[in-house]
Amino acid sequence: MERVNTKWVAAAASIWIQSFSGATYTFAIYSSILKSSQSYDQSTLDFVSVFKDIGGTLGIFSGLLYTAMTSTPTTQGRGCRGGPWVVVFVGLVQWFLGFFFMWASVVGLIPKPPVAVMCLFVFLSGHSLPFFNTASVVTAARNFSDYGGTAVGIMQGFLGLSGAILIQLYHAVSGEGNPATFILLLAIVPTLVIFLTMPFVRVYETVRTSDKKHLDGLSIISLIIAAYLMFIITVQNVVGLTRSMQILSFVLVILLLASPLLVAVRALREEKQTLMAMDHPVLDTSVLLISPSSNIFPDGEDNVVREDSNILEAMSTINFWLLFLAMLCGMGSGFATINNIRQIGESLRYSTVQLNSLVSLWSIWNFLGRFGAGYISDTFLHKHSWPRPVFMALTLGVMAVGHVVVASGLQGSLYVGSVLIGMAYGSQWSLMPTITSEIFGIRHMGTIYFTISIAGPVGSYLLSVKVIGYFYDKVASEVDNSCFGSQCFRTSFVIMACVALFGSLVAFVLLFRTKKFYKKLVAKRSLK
Repeated sequence: MERVNTKWVAAAASIWIQSFSGATYTFAIYSSILKSSQSYDQSTLDFVSVFKDIGGTLGIFSGLLYTAMTSTPTTQGRGCRGGPWVVVFVGLVQWFLGFFFMWASVVGLIPKPPVAVMCLFVFLSGHSLPFFNTASVVTAARNFSDYGGTAVGIMQGFLGLSGAILIQLYHAVSGEGNPATFILLLAIVPTLVIFLTMPFVRVYETVRTSDKKHLDGLSIISLIIAAYLMFIITVQNVVGLTRSMQILSFVLVILLLASPLLVAVRALREEKQTLMAMDHPVLDTSVLLISPSSNIFPDGEDNVVREDSNILEAMSTINFWLLFLAMLCGMGSGFATINNIRQIGESLRYSTVQLNSLVSLWSIWNFLGRFGAGYISDTFLHKHSWPRPVFMALTLGVMAVGHVVVASGLQGSLYVGSVLIGMAYGSQWSLMPTITSEIFGIRHMGTIYFTISIAGPVGSYLLSVKVIGYFYDKVASEVDNSCFGSQCFRTSFVIMACVALFGSLVAFVLLFRTKKFYKKLVAKRSLK
């Protein structure tokens, strides 16, 4: 009898990795102590934060390494050269070094480094994310190819939740303690968690009829965790939590994160029963997936879409640059918002608890965007043949509205605006990699996906440093470089609203260029 694969265990392990690797979304928690301990002004802090974004989206190397490590998978789910765990390990080394030396700089364990050296520490901490994300997201897309949007949405969703999870860890360990402690926790706890789970992340290129049912199970679990975190954050913001309650709440988060193992056990039990009833081995995906080397557009449409492109072939197409430009607008303005959300709140005189809650809630909205866009776009693609880029265009339009709301400076506008921007921003991280795998093929997905992601830090630099930093410093006090009032960020967010709206128009162009492709893709999958 054929050995039952454990791709569901791989999915559970990937969920843990994603849940503890989103430290880039918690920058606002320790940005203030980084700014004060290193004597930075706002423009310098924004400049340093951009290297976090550059590292977090510079995934060319992780993509190439993933392709090398998984190019010849075996029947046991491991690549002959190592497997996805190697990619995770390379990221883990960078993660620890980046956060450890950042903490050592903040507490004075090492002499105050030059700005360039601090940029290196921040870059390393951010550059670990593409390695974790490539291993988890691309493996999920390969293991669950027919429902790639849902699988990618789940993985990206837990990455979005990780900011809130890490902040709950911080509260459980030190209450509202020194943010320097949070940096030390980031260096130690995720390192241990990821090291223990990375051996289970493997590629199993098999197709199961029960994939949809069990993916729905993981989806329900992710929604329960998101709802629980939102409840805890709200209670903490409104009435506060004692130290013992904070510890208990985090223990419950850990128990909920363990629940995907129940889905894995159930899936494995069903697969064993299926194999026992079969007289032939499990079908290999090479038979059922769209063949990477085949041309599914005999009528000449391959001038618009090319299957299984490498990075150079992808970059020679208009579709690649349309995706890049749309992400420059969407991810760039999203990065700029989260990097400055604490300073925005301070300018509107929000309390420390409210500011920490804003950062945590951003993780919830980020999750809903990542998960929702993947699940909903999959549903509309399978049932109504809606091209996935339509959701990219719509969510970028929502992001533009969110920027206008923040620019208004009205009471509660930062909460409402962060909901819209966070969900729209998260959606891009689910839609873009899935669209990439469909248009350019799965083989080089990691490399192409993260090459397009470079648009994020490019946009972040332009909007954070050249727009937000410039206009903030222009109206800030010359004495202590502080600013209070809605005028501090109004002009910047009006500009970012225009940028996001332009990105929506670009996505509509991509929609019209790929409309026929998606119709044929759905027809091809319906023949399986």
